[in-house]
Amino acid sequence: MNMATLGGLVSALSYHCGLHGRMGVTRYSVTLPAERRLRRPLKIGFASDFHAGRPTHPAIFADLFAKIAEEQPDVLLLGGDYVTGPARNAALLCPGLAACQPPLGKFAVFGNHDLTTDDAEIARLFGEAGVTMLVNRGVALPAPFDSVSVCGMDDPWTGEADGDATFAGAGATRILLVHAPDGLLMLNGHRYDVGFAGHTHGGQIALPNGTPLVMPQGPLSRPFYYARFPVTGNGDLIVSRGVGCSGIPIRINADPELVICTLQ
Repeated sequence: MNMATLGGLVSALSYHCGLHGRMGVTRYSVTLPAERRLRRPLKIGFASDFHAGRPTHPAIFADLFAKIAEEQPDVLLLGGDYVTGPARNAALLCPGLAACQPPLGKFAVFGNHDLTTDDAEIARLFGEAGVTMLVNRGVALPAPFDSVSVCGMDDPWTGEADGDATFAGAGATRILLVHAPDGLLMLNGHRYDVGFAGHTHGGQIALPNGTPLVMPQGPLSRPFYYARFPVTGNGDLIVSRGVGCSGIPIRINADPELVICTLQ
């Protein structure tokens, strides 16, 4: 039995024993200043850290896409680390991504795991599934949300994060999409209204109160390890626990999640 087969069996056993955690929906609401108030609330879906590959059983992706179908967000944002191992593992996500049809689009940034493999292949696969990759650039949403820009920054350490390019030409209301909380260090003074990041997995293994036992690299991974954080002089940053497993196929007190954020 080769290692890939063994890894798949271990992740399957973990999932079916409940050790991948239980997929849930975590909700946030952000109220914009009066001068940037939208015509109607914007419902944002955010998912990150899929880690398609040996540590993560694909059934957890089906659980996620079922939640997305139930929630019907206006726009879907993806926060990176789509694979563990080769880029071709991203193909496991593509049928579910293609089936998601949020009316305002699907947008994604790369994570550190993606940039240590063939990120161009991931971009190709995601493009075929209707996902727009954002590497240090922003895009305006369609009307009636054309004052809103999704500003996607490259991974802060493995990529070439550029705050100036990310926010160039951005609209009045700005959504920051970045893989790791350390992207805050690369803003170069630019403003956003709400930010979304992953990378931390909420520790993946945490104490019952949610305190992480293991954290990934990055100076902001521990202070911004999970949930919603105020950022001095800027909008709040929402950090997701993500979806899949990295390293070992186990989550403890750090359940996978779909984030739903309503921008009022």
